[in-house]
Amino acid sequence: MALRRSTLEAALANEREQPVMKADVAIVGTGPNGLAAAVVMARAGLQVQLFEGHHEIGGGLRTTSLFDADITHDVCAAVHPMAAASRFFREFDLASRGVRLRLPEISYAHPLPDGTAALAHHDLEATCDRLGADGEPWRRMMTPLLERSSDVVDLALSHQRAIPQDLLVAVRFAARTLSLGTRLGKRTLATEAGKALLTGVAAHAVGRLPSLASGAIALLLGHLAHGSGWPLPEGGSSRIAEVLAADITAHGGTFHTGCKIDDLRQLQGSKVVLFDTAPKGLLQAAGDLLPARYARHLSRFRHGPGAAKVDFLVNAPIPWKDPDVGLAGTVHLGGTQAQIRHQEGLVAAGNVAPQPFVLVVDPAVTDPTRARDGKRPVWAYAHVPNGSSQDPVPMVQARIEQYAPGFTETVVASRGISARDYEAYNPNYVGGDINGGAVTLKQSVLRPAPRVNPYRTPLRGVYLCSASTPPGPGVHGMSGYLAARSVLRHEFGIRTTPILAP
Repeated sequence: MALRRSTLEAALANEREQPVMKADVAIVGTGPNGLAAAVVMARAGLQVQLFEGHHEIGGGLRTTSLFDADITHDVCAAVHPMAAASRFFREFDLASRGVRLRLPEISYAHPLPDGTAALAHHDLEATCDRLGADGEPWRRMMTPLLERSSDVVDLALSHQRAIPQDLLVAVRFAARTLSLGTRLGKRTLATEAGKALLTGVAAHAVGRLPSLASGAIALLLGHLAHGSGWPLPEGGSSRIAEVLAADITAHGGTFHTGCKIDDLRQLQGSKVVLFDTAPKGLLQAAGDLLPARYARHLSRFRHGPGAAKVDFLVNAPIPWKDPDVGLAGTVHLGGTQAQIRHQEGLVAAGNVAPQPFVLVVDPAVTDPTRARDGKRPVWAYAHVPNGSSQDPVPMVQARIEQYAPGFTETVVASRGISARDYEAYNPNYVGGDINGGAVTLKQSVLRPAPRVNPYRTPLRGVYLCSASTPPGPGVHGMSGYLAARSVLRHEFGIRTTPILAP
């Protein structure tokens, strides 16, 4: 019996070591970066196979019905400023592929405790008029960035390992980041409305405020609110994943869903393997194949606070105290600048904020097709400690009710996903960290490890291309795009990036 068991175990081990499929390139994970990498390499003429552990592709780009067959909810990301601005998506051209990016009249709103609200209109002048005394400082801060917006975006969404091509843009951006990312930022804006409006954007860094990394995010996202905008894809976020997948299959790529890759040896028949996963996923799959020093760097990779998600099905638009908030695509609930900084500091230290920072989206405000028969989805995130198991529904509902009395009466159904459970849904969200790693200055520059080429691992032909690599979080596809260019150059000797337009 012992001999039989030993023989069977040896046979199973040998079976596990056999390749699942043979290809030029295997990609593990089909989030926006995995899909972007696949688009580039399939268009370069390589045989590409993608492996997804979930039953559907998309990672953070999933849209599904939860409570009503006619109402769809964005399970992860809903609003996509980077999909309108990044170099990858500019070249890929979503509009020509039938994806309509709907722009709200007000990119984002920030209700204040006194019942008023600060509003970031898509129109810069309308924003400045509303901000009163802070209108001119806001104009001076945003105008130079808007004048060179594509250059600013390309700087922020680069691999961050080389001298910037446009030093003037880099100096301007760095100077403003230094101001907003330190206590000097208090001198930039004077009113509670202006300070809260900017701090709400900085809070997308999900961490202690102020910081240099959050200052850079505030400038990047803040100026885009008045430029290419903060759009929602008509029909939901999955529309982006659908057109990326269609382009991949049109160029010979193949998808394998419900196929979990937990051992790198499963893909040994592929010339190159890219992991669109957190460093934890690569560590689990590669195991002791990775050199000890590199594995040690990955094991020390820091994850930031978590996000706890709530999906509501409601029977009316959110009844905000200030009706103008109802025109916004995104709403930040955090109160004053001082209150936001306090909340984010608590969460960054691993403590629960009694009144957490919450992001809210009523998609039907921007995309009326999302509403049916008087019902509509509402999307919301709360910032919580990493790994928190707290049910977010009560605290998020109470937070919205604070600024929109009567909201509770509109709720038909709700579903909460704790930060801990978010990782179970998407393993890349370690502890609920939707940013793919703590957004700090050091880690933004050195993620995922201090290497000249951040995508290439010490294992020959093995690369990392997730949001845990530069340029970091957001649905921009640039981590996949830049990793794919590195693969083409180093593994296949292809130095010209293929044309991505249809």
